[in-house]
Amino acid sequence: MVKSPLSTVHSPRQSRTRRAQRTSYLVLRTCSLALLVLTLFSSCDREYLPKPLGYNRLDLPEPAYRPLPDTFPYRFEYSTHAKLLDDSSGFSERYWIEIYYPLLKSNVHITYKPLRENQKLLKEFLDDAYKLTAKHQIKAYAINEVITTTPSGKTAVIAELEGEVPSQFQFTITDSTRHFLRGALYFNTKVQNDSLAPAIEYMKKDIMHLINTLEWRGGRIKN
Repeated sequence: MVKSPLSTVHSPRQSRTRRAQRTSYLVLRTCSLALLVLTLFSSCDREYLPKPLGYNRLDLPEPAYRPLPDTFPYRFEYSTHAKLLDDSSGFSERYWIEIYYPLLKSNVHITYKPLRENQKLLKEFLDDAYKLTAKHQIKAYAINEVITTTPSGKTAVIAELEGEVPSQFQFTITDSTRHFLRGALYFNTKVQNDSLAPAIEYMKKDIMHLINTLEWRGGRIKN
């Protein structure tokens, strides 16, 4: 059956309705495009900045100290918040220890060498200590060395390292004839040093207390 041409003719009311719908659609589409353009332009004005990594706030404990056991040829006071551990390096020697802080995940490595009035050994140990500090120059943007005298008259060389270095604080102390001791601070974490700054400062104060209370024990040093 052939459809009559008259069947496709719309009434005036239907035509007005369709025109109104098309007009509404065009207005809506125009508004949407305008909003998209404005969003794109405003986005161009703002540089995307990734959110910095967040770290949990660390409540640092009040400093408190206790004496080192009398089984070493040296003595000093160390933090009650730390544990004494045997040195974990593969070339550890007697009287080498680690002062471990569980809360801060930090270690102070203590190495000790008897001198036996041998100036050649003293020079060798000082050179080794200098090289161990200098190897961090690749990542450090500053290494500040200070020579200081402890309350008991001992001379200590202190090195503060700045930048993304694995060891932020090192020191040596000796009486130049019988005893040589070196210490180095390390953090067992991937957190950047900028974020570790409060913990680093806390550890520096503890290490300075260790240095200022260090004494040598008398008697023969056993191998």
